[in-house]
Amino acid sequence: MKHLKLTSLSIAIATSMMLSGCGSDSDTDSSPEIEFGQFTLGVSDNPADANIVNIAFKQVVLKNSDGALSFDVSVGDDGLQHVDLLSVQGQNVATLVSGQSVAVGEYQMCIYMQNNQISDTDSSYVLSGATKDTNGDYVGGVVEGLMTNSNGSCGGTGADEDNTGRLFFNKAFTIAAGNNSFVAEFNLSKGLQGPHGNKEYWTLKPTSVQLVNSADVGAIAGEISTETMSNCESNANGSVFSPAVYLYPSSTALDNMADFRTGENVLTQVAPITSARVNPIEDSEGNTSGYKYEFGFVVADTYSLGYTCLAQNDDPEASNVRDPQDGTAAFFIDSAEQDVTVVVDETTTRHFPESFVPSDS
Repeated sequence: MKHLKLTSLSIAIATSMMLSGCGSDSDTDSSPEIEFGQFTLGVSDNPADANIVNIAFKQVVLKNSDGALSFDVSVGDDGLQHVDLLSVQGQNVATLVSGQSVAVGEYQMCIYMQNNQISDTDSSYVLSGATKDTNGDYVGGVVEGLMTNSNGSCGGTGADEDNTGRLFFNKAFTIAAGNNSFVAEFNLSKGLQGPHGNKEYWTLKPTSVQLVNSADVGAIAGEISTETMSNCESNANGSVFSPAVYLYPSSTALDNMADFRTGENVLTQVAPITSARVNPIEDSEGNTSGYKYEFGFVVADTYSLGYTCLAQNDDPEASNVRDPQDGTAAFFIDSAEQDVTVVVDETTTRHFPESFVPSDS
């Protein structure tokens, strides 16, 4: 039995813009005072069959009716900031922009990344098929480029260099006076596609990103019992497994929990909102004592959860219907948890099953 660490997770990349109040220095200036507030941006996501999903970020642009503001996010001589999304799971964050002043108002946002179609770790890339050595370093595997097919300016501003991709958020958001914190959530189980056809690089769909106001979110975390994992693997009749927890709208029955796909779901099938990678719990010597998952940024509401051991078979480009005569190559949700309530600024604990008591509890 082989477990692949190939499923989804939550990532957070924070962009912090500190917005302090300021006004006119002139006593005779009758112009209205401009208000400022504090803006924080984070990123959360779900990778597919990958060990590393490295995005080489270049620039963040905010635009409104008055124009655009550009923020250089580079931290090195190469003019980039490299972030392995898989290293910033759950509620952890990596900062892109910090200490910038932005006027209150309604904005849209673009994030620019370096596109890359070749095997090059100096740019955006994906490492897949690797294993870890005794030091926890990846060995072997295949390095392939990563790019998004979207490009163009954001309010007339944007990275103009060649090989620049744009992640654009159509939905406007408001920066108010005081603290504002947002998360750009990447659903990579739905939007990260491996090489296919004659392409030798991975593709990130810009439509896989949504902006979430962290004032409205909490988190969900828990552990998976060995019985839950074993039951799924037995039902799958396979030998390669990729465990994940899928998040569904409230009261989604187990039989109705569908996969990620581009087309319409039929009858009573319900598409997942996002999913989270199941990771081993390891001690300092690399010994595994259990398995855990975490959704880092979930809008406060009530949800259903589904567990699968076959996330590697969930192709977002197709309907992955389980053949009742042959379950070996199928995707299915094997067990579910209901009535999982998320509260703002709190982490809701839900194990699989709910009655499971982890050994360290």
